[in-house]
Amino acid sequence: MRVFRVFVSMSVLGCWLSVSATANSPRQQLGELINDAWEFRLAESPELATSVGDHRANDCLDSFTIDDVERRAAKTAEFLDRLKAIDREKLEGDDRVNYSVLKRELNDSLAEHGYKTYLLPINNRSGFHITFPELRRQVPLVTVEDYENYIARLGDFGRYTNEHIALMREGIRQGYTPASVIMDGSTESAAAHVVDDPEQSLMYEPLVEMPQTIPEGEHNRLRGAARQAISKSVVTGYKQLLDFMNEEYLPNCRGTIAARALPDGRDFYRYRVRKFTTLDDVSPEAIHERGLAEVKRIRGEMDIIIKQVGFDGDFSDFVEHLRNDPKFYAKTPEELKRQCALICKRMDGELPALFSLLPRMPYGLRTVPDYIAPKTTAAYYQPPAGDGTRAGFYYLNTYNLPSRPLYMLEALSLHEAVPGHHLQIALQQELEGLPEFRKFGGFTVFVEGWALYAERLGLEVGFYQDPYSDFGRLSMEIWRACRLVVDTGMHYLGWSRNDAIEFMSQNSALSLHNIRAEVDRYIGWPGQAVAYKMGELKISELRELAEHELAEQFDVRQFHKVVLGSGAVPLDLLEENVRAWIDDVKSE
Repeated sequence: MRVFRVFVSMSVLGCWLSVSATANSPRQQLGELINDAWEFRLAESPELATSVGDHRANDCLDSFTIDDVERRAAKTAEFLDRLKAIDREKLEGDDRVNYSVLKRELNDSLAEHGYKTYLLPINNRSGFHITFPELRRQVPLVTVEDYENYIARLGDFGRYTNEHIALMREGIRQGYTPASVIMDGSTESAAAHVVDDPEQSLMYEPLVEMPQTIPEGEHNRLRGAARQAISKSVVTGYKQLLDFMNEEYLPNCRGTIAARALPDGRDFYRYRVRKFTTLDDVSPEAIHERGLAEVKRIRGEMDIIIKQVGFDGDFSDFVEHLRNDPKFYAKTPEELKRQCALICKRMDGELPALFSLLPRMPYGLRTVPDYIAPKTTAAYYQPPAGDGTRAGFYYLNTYNLPSRPLYMLEALSLHEAVPGHHLQIALQQELEGLPEFRKFGGFTVFVEGWALYAERLGLEVGFYQDPYSDFGRLSMEIWRACRLVVDTGMHYLGWSRNDAIEFMSQNSALSLHNIRAEVDRYIGWPGQAVAYKMGELKISELRELAEHELAEQFDVRQFHKVVLGSGAVPLDLLEENVRAWIDDVKSE
């Protein structure tokens, strides 16, 4: 899933700062800091501003020179100094949470800068060159000005590309490059946009049929301007990137896969584990061992299902059967999408049994674009626009259908749509009184931990009735447990790529295509993969605690309201929230 990350707060303070706060009170200081940091972030990132509903710079793209990077880091350090000067003990309630969340995010931003991750702006499945074609779906296109802004951004792509190339050249010089093994075939995502006819570009798509709000007399002018911008900037930019990747970047990508091979790599990976789990006392070794224990536990549950269906063979035989029997796979992309849509609509109707508060924003289903489908995973989620003009979208990968098993589709859909990513993220954006940096930000361990927990919620409302589908659910869960093992194994403990592929193929029913794509994803994104299972374990642990402490007083709808009611927070704050709720219920 693509998760947008923001580290600062809101532009309108009146919804959470009382008029009575004195000018120099800690609360007022915090409010001013949050406002200043948010305004700085919006000014520095026109793309972020557009996504959260601020349209003041819709004609601009972000800037990525080294000077820009250094200036932003210096300003972040200044914001952190201001925050540390505020006495947290004199804050109360939500202000304390805002303080803690902001401090963690500012610290993480400075740590990322210190480890020079900005010198690694692309890999096999992410980067500016992959996200840019989605611009046509992420900006307003209703008025003539909207179209002019969109075309202005197309015209700025050449500058945008050159700045990223400069970062990558500096990365080569300093020893910050992706692992070469994951970059095989990565040029396809750039080559797809080098077209002879600008009208064949994906970026021209909004010009083909314009809405009725655009006067017909403007159509030809806008189309001509778009064709020129695509030819001179977009196509030229992608061609420059393609040449750079073939001639300079790919030949200089490193032969190792581990994050520990980067400068200060062992410290960097330990930091990444702390960042993605929000646990300051956890080590890669401890996560590796927890992963092995979870894999063993889940394998036991999977073996029970193998016996239940009467299969004559062991685990590996059963998995091989699942991977090769055509009955477990859709014959066409349309069939896969229909099955997916049916699952989503079924779950929509069950949500009130699990939740007392639901988001107003709907979600849609889209196919993963062809230009990234071969290199990306089975699905991902795109959040709604901050101004309410675009729904959330569940993107389903229909490439290579023999690698997209139907028996995993229930768990996959519950993860990406509802009650997983869409429910949590859309609801977070609609929470009243939540500062903007928390509405549009969050922590991977919470976001992905919730989505993995949401897969299991299907058991409580009638999903996974087919034992093969329940095996698919367990395979999705063991996949995330395997991540704890293989991510730490590859980046910290000396595992090879083949070691990781072999471990996952022996312990999950994922197709080999998916396993290879997943392992390459972990190589290119050190530490992120450990967040899912660690977050789900904490949420499940807190639910078990609440059920034990409250007994007949436990209400799952209220538990979920508490878990989701503060948005995506670090695990220590989540535990504080749940324990405080338990105490309140017991006192009643």
